[in-house]
Amino acid sequence: MVMAINTLEFIYPDWPAPVHVKALTTTRDGGFSVGPYSSFNLSNLVGDKPGTVKRNRALLREVLNLPAEPQWLTQVHGSRVIDAFDAGPSAEADGCVTGTGGVVCAVLTADCLPIFLCDRRSMRIGILHAGWRGLAAGVVEEGLRKIQLPPANLLAWLGPAIGPSAYEVGDDVRKMFVSQDKEMAESFTPVPNRPGH
Repeated sequence: MVMAINTLEFIYPDWPAPVHVKALTTTRDGGFSVGPYSSFNLSNLVGDKPGTVKRNRALLREVLNLPAEPQWLTQVHGSRVIDAFDAGPSAEADGCVTGTGGVVCAVLTADCLPIFLCDRRSMRIGILHAGWRGLAAGVVEEGLRKIQLPPANLLAWLGPAIGPSAYEVGDDVRKMFVSQDKEMAESFTPVPNRPGH
């Protein structure tokens, strides 16, 4: 479900999460960034002006009335998932979990897949940044290990990400996944007239 609040637009999951669990994805609309970062860029790592990113983050916190500053990660397309309680500012990881109320876990995505996790019965939540490198490295498996929930209690929402019709990978990427699991070969479609894609 897409909903605009103030000048910002959010995508909310349609999932049976407990009422105390709040999850959403932002869009690029409604912020202060200009040029290629226009307009609601939240990343300090893409070349946008730090002051503009700070204003966008403050706007997010204000519009959503967040209980705390989000746990912003320095994402590296790996498999490290941290507990928000143990993390410092800009911790290097591609996922964050917590069991403490009032903690805001966040990941930044453009093409990559945000994976939201929560417990049907308690306060445990998590968010993963899953690009192809992180998926191959095991970020999902590490996130599931770190969140420590029985599978019967786990809910997951796969947020928006680039799809196969808009994203090509080389044969090296296909081989990497197939070497881990032969059934992954079915997940790749050759591109006609483009050998190796």
